[in-house]
Amino acid sequence: MIPELEPWSYQVRSGFNLRGWRTRFSGKPIIHFLHGNGFCGLTYLPMLKPLLNDFDLLITDLPGHGDSDTGGRFMGWNKCASLALEVVHHFSGLLPQAVPIYAVGHSFGGVITSLMMAKDKHCFDQAILLDPVIFPPGMLRVMATIDLFGLLQQLPLAKQARVRTQEWESRQAAYDYFHERGTFKGWQPECLQSYVDYALQDTQDGVSLKCPPKREADIFSSYPKRLWPSLKRISTPTEIWAAKKTYPFIARSIERLKSHTAFHAETVEGGHCFMQERPEEIAERLRKQLLG
Repeated sequence: MIPELEPWSYQVRSGFNLRGWRTRFSGKPIIHFLHGNGFCGLTYLPMLKPLLNDFDLLITDLPGHGDSDTGGRFMGWNKCASLALEVVHHFSGLLPQAVPIYAVGHSFGGVITSLMMAKDKHCFDQAILLDPVIFPPGMLRVMATIDLFGLLQQLPLAKQARVRTQEWESRQAAYDYFHERGTFKGWQPECLQSYVDYALQDTQDGVSLKCPPKREADIFSSYPKRLWPSLKRISTPTEIWAAKKTYPFIARSIERLKSHTAFHAETVEGGHCFMQERPEEIAERLRKQLLG
């Protein structure tokens, strides 16, 4: 852990606690960061740490991720956005009005960030979405039809998550297991180490995932409601950085968003987790974009 970050805990109106990490607000612009499905905010520490010279950080772990409570059954993408918005409203109330708040979100966290901006156009001054999993309308219609028959749990990513290995005898054993495997292929060693350090918890027999595989599967087998009407309501200047090697549907969604004046998109080298492949480079790009 780095000394600039301290843990926080906040009880949302639903009665459970979201948790995360933040700097002591110093008057610098703030970055609110949301992670991808199955990860936690500190998984991205190698990218976030270089930003500390110019920004304060507010890192939120969504329900069932990191040290946040699960909140019982998965409440859905839209409710996750409402909960994260509660957190931002709470902490923004501690700030002078002139301090800008920027949003950065990866994958699932990028979509949640979008839904937050649709709910409150004043919550962020600018946003950068890192390969957000924005489903195109046709795909959403198919998912809604599948959902009618209760078959979303059979989607490949959901099935894989449900049977995911979740316990290891040590952190080193977990590191060796994940190294160059699946989603983690191409990650820098320090990025994988951050995942092992912060997305796993100690147990009597070794270590286990903090995010229950069922929660990860629930997210993979669900979708945001009213996504495109929500995207159309966004007025916050928003950059989308889409990975060159990622899910094909993301490119289709970005093509549809080109006519929306709030959005600007560009392609970034690498896979879905490109920020874990080149954390310092992406940190510098974030800094330049947000500081103009």
